[in-house]
Order: sequence, then structure tokens, then C-alpha cells
Amino acid sequence: MPGKRVQIDEETWRDLQLLGHDQMKDFQELADEAFRDLLKKYGRPLNLRDALRKSAGVTATVHQFKPAGNKPRRKR
Repeated sequence: MPGKRVQIDEETWRDLQLLGHDQMKDFQELADEAFRDLLKKYGRPLNLRDALRKSAGVTATVHQFKPAGNKPRRKR
């Protein structure tokens, strides 16, 4: 996982620490949530499924498949 270093002013850092404490989240969880929201705001896909759905277009039909493994076995 790539790591980047950012600089945050003291007041913002204290506010983030307080928010993290209130939400019972660490800084990484807060940062992940913030970046997901930022990508969503600008219409960028969050994962492969979102990217494929977006590339298929609005009129694409989404088919739901039943999970495998729940079929009754035949007796011989």
C-alpha cells in the first residue's frame, strides 16, 4: 500500500483527533472515508465494480445470480 506524507496544521489535527475519538476511528479510517467521499464527489469510480458499471452505461441491465452451492444433490 503506498504511503504519502501530508502536513496538517495544529488546529485541524486536534479537530481530527477529537472526531476520531468521538467516532471510535483512527486517522487512517478517517482519511479513507474522506478520500472515498472526494472520489465520489467528482464522479470517479471507487473500485472495479463501479468502474465496470459506469463503463457499461446507464441503460445496462444488471443481472443478479443466485449463489452457487445451494442446489440439492441428486440421488443415484
